[in-house]
Amino acid sequence: MLPPGKWWREGTVVAAAFVVCLLGGLLHVDDTVAPPLTPTYLIAAVSSAMLLARHRAPVATTMATTACGMLVAPMGLLLTPLIVAPVVISAYSLAVRGERRVTVAVLLPSAVLLVASTAFFEADFSWADTSRLVTVAASLLVAAVFGRSAWHRRAYLAVVEERARRAEESRDSEARRKVAEERVRIARELHDLVAHQITLANAQAAVAAHFFDTRPEQTRTSLAELVKTTRHALDELRATVGLLRQPDDTSEPTDPAPGLSQVPTLLNAFRRAGLEVSMHEDGTARPLPPAVDLTAYRIIQEALTNVTKHAATGSAQVHLAWNRDHVTVTVTDDGGRTPQDRPPGYGLIGMRERATAVGGTLTAGARAEGGFLVSAHLPLPAAENAARRTDGATNSEGR
Repeated sequence: MLPPGKWWREGTVVAAAFVVCLLGGLLHVDDTVAPPLTPTYLIAAVSSAMLLARHRAPVATTMATTACGMLVAPMGLLLTPLIVAPVVISAYSLAVRGERRVTVAVLLPSAVLLVASTAFFEADFSWADTSRLVTVAASLLVAAVFGRSAWHRRAYLAVVEERARRAEESRDSEARRKVAEERVRIARELHDLVAHQITLANAQAAVAAHFFDTRPEQTRTSLAELVKTTRHALDELRATVGLLRQPDDTSEPTDPAPGLSQVPTLLNAFRRAGLEVSMHEDGTARPLPPAVDLTAYRIIQEALTNVTKHAATGSAQVHLAWNRDHVTVTVTDDGGRTPQDRPPGYGLIGMRERATAVGGTLTAGARAEGGFLVSAHLPLPAAENAARRTDGATNSEGR
């Protein structure tokens, strides 16, 4: 069922076609102008009413209106472009909705039949009659041309709208992907920060509680370290949450991201919390890209935090091995894991994500000789590119 607005539009088209047909009937065969004859009303009413089906069946509508137009001459009426207005309108609708081959196959015979039927019933032809019939045939073809132009325009607009829709969906998908990546990154930062600082605070509080009665000085020292740890945790938490501020909000400065240069301070914090940590380096240390530097620091931080939380030992070892194109960060301990009464966290998952994000790999698991091992291989793209440039220069000189 057509909506009210469409019924109104269709009714207007049918009424306009009926009126134009009647106007065409004003001109009679003897070249006089007089009120339309009764057959004119009949042809105008039938052919105009057929236009209601032109959207659902454009081919049938064109053929039916053409048949009505072929009755003009036998009924003693003068064939003009006005009296065949329904045929012209149906030809336009056929061109808009039908294929080009179908349009040509229907309209060419329709034009020929209209002209031929008139020539059969009219004996004497003048140049005026010939031009009139040519105009009738041409009116159908012109309507078809306008219809095809409208079809091409609609097709072009549909393609443009589809491209715009796909581009909008692509932008939305990319925005959602970036938001998800940012959420994961911030969640990883918060996890590393909270897990590390809370673990240190818990260890320092345990030391203070242990020496509360026997060694008051040690208790005061542990409590002072606890205050520093919690203050540092609040500062880092504030800086991390500050990433969620608006881009134009620069009211607070942000501290540089930590890296391997802060590892000694990190190890001292663990030592004050009761964990004996040793560190060894092999090879020549080199500056790291900021992302790799932060990743190495966070992996050491999270691995030592897991030792403090889960390992039944009081010692751990950190080892850095510098190679030509990568640095290997290894954290080991020699203690077993304590039973867990809580669901597993995201420490190892976060470390693997960090390593993968910078193009590295991370392995973690129990050691055959006892204890646990976390080992990350992180690339050194700057060193690799420099080595390639050096090799390229050497090869050029050799040639």
